[in-house]
Amino acid sequence: MTEQRAATILKILKQTLALPSWTKQKRDPFETLIVTIISQNTADRNTDRAFESLSKHFEITPEALAKTKKGEIQEAIKVAGLCRGKAETIKQAARTIHEKYQDSLKSILSLPLEEARKTLMQFPGVGPKTADVVLLFSAGKPTIPVDTHVNRVSKRLGFAPEKGDYESVRFSLQTLYPPTEYLAVHLLFIAHGRKTCKALRPLCKQCPVYEFCPSNWLGDKP
Repeated sequence: MTEQRAATILKILKQTLALPSWTKQKRDPFETLIVTIISQNTADRNTDRAFESLSKHFEITPEALAKTKKGEIQEAIKVAGLCRGKAETIKQAARTIHEKYQDSLKSILSLPLEEARKTLMQFPGVGPKTADVVLLFSAGKPTIPVDTHVNRVSKRLGFAPEKGDYESVRFSLQTLYPPTEYLAVHLLFIAHGRKTCKALRPLCKQCPVYEFCPSNWLGDKP
């Protein structure tokens, strides 16, 4: 059964990959939102550098960034790439939270999951992945953000439709796993995608879940 295979694969990934220590604590919602915006189409290292730069120049609060010129935000995060659009998104999100939500995402995060998702996605430049990251990491809401690694690994493992869109992949994973495992699924599928189940040349013969994967004809196996 797919459910048994899914549980086995997650168990193996837990044994072979480490979860970051910070996952035991909830992250500040606004900081999480800003980091996730910066991270779009950007390597982790450059995301970290850009957020560190932004933090050195400005206080990471809705009020402070709402009052900061877009060009200054853009300059601070330029290492992340696509900085013009990201600066605009950060500026608008900060302004909305400052003016409409009294500098706090608490009222949004306290809403039922789907209502909270819908509200966050009304912010310009905030899509489902960004909303789900904030909801999962900062509010402990039962949702699985689907980035490029989660999408690829899920489909190769046969856990989501091959041509499924964001919502179909998210729904498929959430059907297979209990909510208590959503954070682990998200982080471990990302780690597995980066280390082994790579986009262009998956390292199948090194894969710890090789025998349970329907796509194990891929990659560098003999």
